[in-house]
Amino acid sequence: MNKTEMTAMILAAKDAKGKSWEDIAASVGMSSVWTTSACLGMNSMPEQYAQSLCESLDLPDEISVALQACPHKHWDKTIPTDPLVYRFYEMINVYGDTIKALIHEKFGDGIMSAIDFSMDIDKEKNPAGDRVVITLNGKFLPYKSW
Repeated sequence: MNKTEMTAMILAAKDAKGKSWEDIAASVGMSSVWTTSACLGMNSMPEQYAQSLCESLDLPDEISVALQACPHKHWDKTIPTDPLVYRFYEMINVYGDTIKALIHEKFGDGIMSAIDFSMDIDKEKNPAGDRVVITLNGKFLPYKSW
C-alpha cells in the first residue's frame, strides 16, 4: 500500500466515524498537526502510534505499515491553487525575505529546522472575526564553515 492509498483509507474512516483530527491525535497521544501530517503522508509514524491510530479508526494492519514507512515528500504544483494554501505561499513571497533578514540578524547565518520543529494551530475569538493563530517553533541550525 502506498501513502496515497493509505491517506484515502484514513480519510474515509475518519469521516465514517465522525472524528476530528484532534480526536484522532488524542487517541494516538500526539499533536493534531503532526498526526494529521503523518496521515496525509508527509511524515512517518512510529509503530506504537500507528497501531493506536489504526485501533481508533478500525483500520487494517496494512495502514499501520504504510504509516510507518518513510515518506517521499514532494510538491506537485509550482504555485498552489487551493485558496488557503495559496495564502501561505503568498505570505512567504511577501514576507520571506523579511523573515530571513530578521532570523539572520538575531541568530546569524543559518536556517530554521523543519525537522526539529513543532507547530500549533489555534483559534482566537475576536469580535471583528475569529483569528487563526499559527506558531512555528524550529531549532536554529547555523551553517558550518570548514
